[in-house]
Amino acid sequence: MTQHATVTARVTYRPGDGAPLVIPKGPVEVDLAPDSATLSWTADNGAAGLTAIPLTQFKKYVQDKKIRLDS
Repeated sequence: MTQHATVTARVTYRPGDGAPLVIPKGPVEVDLAPDSATLSWTADNGAAGLTAIPLTQFKKYVQDKKIRLDS
């Protein structure tokens, strides 16, 4: 089930072996799996973004209030 959330601070993901990329602040949709969280967003220029991050990293971002889950 998709959850809505807001990125409120610096949140990054690493595509493959590349350098970390920043997920822009603002609304995201989150789909949770047993071992990962898939985040999707729309950038300021209208480009769609999508990435999966480890569930432990997602939970740390939530704990640190860098991602706020909407109720």
